[in-house]
Amino acid sequence: MGLQRIVQPKTQRGKRALEHKEPKIHENIKTSLLLKGGNTSLLVTQVLKELHMLKKPHSVLFKKKNITRPFEDQNSLEFFSTKADASLFAFGCHSKKRPNNLIIGRMFDGHVLDMVEFGIEKFVSMLEFKGEKCVFGVKPCLVFSGQAFEQDSEYQRIRNLFTDFFKGPVVDNVRLAGLEHVISVTASGRKFYIRNYRILLKKSGSRTPRVELEDMGPSLDLVMRRTKLASDDLFRRALKQPKTAKPRKIKNISHDAFGSKLGRIHMTKQDLSKLQTRKMKGLKKRPFESSGEAAETSGTETTSPVAKKAKQTAT
Repeated sequence: MGLQRIVQPKTQRGKRALEHKEPKIHENIKTSLLLKGGNTSLLVTQVLKELHMLKKPHSVLFKKKNITRPFEDQNSLEFFSTKADASLFAFGCHSKKRPNNLIIGRMFDGHVLDMVEFGIEKFVSMLEFKGEKCVFGVKPCLVFSGQAFEQDSEYQRIRNLFTDFFKGPVVDNVRLAGLEHVISVTASGRKFYIRNYRILLKKSGSRTPRVELEDMGPSLDLVMRRTKLASDDLFRRALKQPKTAKPRKIKNISHDAFGSKLGRIHMTKQDLSKLQTRKMKGLKKRPFESSGEAAETSGTETTSPVAKKAKQTAT
């Protein structure tokens, strides 16, 4: 078998496309690929459409059907993700054995890392909720509820997958008015309840506003069916970061939980008695106070003029 030749780009546009796909120290915003299988139901199609709307503009929706089974063969899924430059995917299908099926997963190094299969038990579209919707593309706040997310290692990996799928772009700062969207994921047994809320900031009579949540949809009730999680060694390899990407530690400088910068200064011990203070008349020492302090330091007694005269008359 002959060696595969490296095809060089012939146009500037092709060169830029290859440079965009090259490995980087700081990754690009993760793109999600949403596609459906050979047989789908109307419910699965609507779920994929609304997930695409939630994740705009960092998502790609394939409208045509793709005959593939991710748990049996991942080659076609890996091909589509490489073509669309997407490291996250959601695959929807429908069959008699597994009705209303939804598979959520992610890629690493061009291969499937994790994927979890869910069954859609209940779905309420965002069109059925009255009221305004938050701006699409805004970074959401993620809330996870349930003891399983803290105690079970498998559920912890699923929480990490949900975080990767819904977290949106990485930002340094978020202003208060920019907090508009909340995604709540609750685990109860093998079921997961996903709810979307819009944040309302109302007057409270003080500087801190009163926060209320308004249900805006979509809402999903999912039941877990099958899982294909990466091994611990492969997962640690996927989390590994290059040394240049890690923040450089500066001596005597630290940060607290709120991101405030704290510094430590090392100084010699100070003599507070020689500390220069503000000069005020009320703080000035009187003559007899200064003479008394001088006598105490020299170890001699001081007597007043009246005491000296009384001593002389006595003698």
